[in-house]
Amino acid sequence: MQDQPPKRRLFLGGLLAGSAALTAGLPLSALAAGTQASPPARQYLVKLLERIAEPVFSAMAEGKLKQTFELELSPTWDGRPKEVAYLECFGRLLSACAPWFALPDDDSAEGRSRKRLRQLALKSLAHAVDPASPDFLLWQGPPQVLVDSAYISSAMLRAPAALWEPLDAATRGRIVEVIKGIRSIESAHTNWLLFASMNEAFLLSVGEKYDPLRLTTGVRKMREWYVGDGWIKDGDTFHFDYYNAFVIYPMLVTVLQTMVRYKASYWGAAPADLLAQATRRMQRYSEHLERYISPTGTYPPIGRSITYRTAAFQPLAFLALHRLLPASLPEGQVRAALEAVHRAIWTPAGNFGKGGFLTIGFAGHQPTLGDWYSNTGSMYIAAESLITLGLPASDSYWTAPALDWTQKKAFANQPFPKDYHVDY
Repeated sequence: MQDQPPKRRLFLGGLLAGSAALTAGLPLSALAAGTQASPPARQYLVKLLERIAEPVFSAMAEGKLKQTFELELSPTWDGRPKEVAYLECFGRLLSACAPWFALPDDDSAEGRSRKRLRQLALKSLAHAVDPASPDFLLWQGPPQVLVDSAYISSAMLRAPAALWEPLDAATRGRIVEVIKGIRSIESAHTNWLLFASMNEAFLLSVGEKYDPLRLTTGVRKMREWYVGDGWIKDGDTFHFDYYNAFVIYPMLVTVLQTMVRYKASYWGAAPADLLAQATRRMQRYSEHLERYISPTGTYPPIGRSITYRTAAFQPLAFLALHRLLPASLPEGQVRAALEAVHRAIWTPAGNFGKGGFLTIGFAGHQPTLGDWYSNTGSMYIAAESLITLGLPASDSYWTAPALDWTQKKAFANQPFPKDYHVDY
């Protein structure tokens, strides 16, 4: 990997200001043509996201999510209120869908489906914060609420024009109120600090009074916990798992992007410099992730929360969405590798229950793999690996020729790059 970041914008305004920047320079005719003739890899991922999202948004738009949701708890469930599952399900799914929802409307089959699901999601948001709704979510109580409130904030940051601006004033006010109210929940001294930072970043983005300490503490601790070669500890102890992918890098970079965009201060450093550093480290970590992918798309089921499935590859999708992939990871190579991963995980039977909701498992229904905090709502973080759908079908990510990824080359007697540690 090059010592310098690629000559691409380290901050992509489209993530925070809707789809305009994501589609900058593309004529509307090109966008329409691209969505009408979606490449096969995109078609597959769109259908996957639709399958994951449809049961949730269609039920919640009518205030019937709690009534119909297929709730399953891990066999080692720790006894926390099971109602946390609904916020987990909705928040994580909304965050994952947000980049796709931010694309402009068009009359293709995908465009019509996207518009319908986005409208259902907006209705669901209103239910989520309306105390009179049967689907009013749990916004106070167990610490888990802090975690999944941050995914609502993530969705608002990713697609404000699609998910924030269309809301009525009452719903917007309620969202701000519940996010501020979550400040009363103490954060664990782990990656959880980033959930508080995400909430403050959202408040900053909509012009609300934010807490600078909560905003920056998550960033400071991730910098302190950096151990080298792209890896960040999750607290005081190093964990060999996918939490750098599940939470740490996507949220760290998003918070810094927001700070740069809205000119928030950071004592002792410039947010733009921190963003550049975090991006380079995320790129390095993503080189590791890409090398985990076997020639058939399988990857090591290591560490905590392996039931989060393909969320393990969110950083690769994030960098692709933001057009920040390093030169060592060409778009066609990343797209082909991620398609193989999704097919390996989602093809086996059992990933979806009878009502279409996700089950606890890794590649199928494997409830004993659940951790003490796992429920079927938790599983919706898996959709975070689908955020590349926020790139229009005409984007080079989808149209670039498919390339073999590292392990596919390695086990086919093809040349492939050697790998060395970095010191940034």
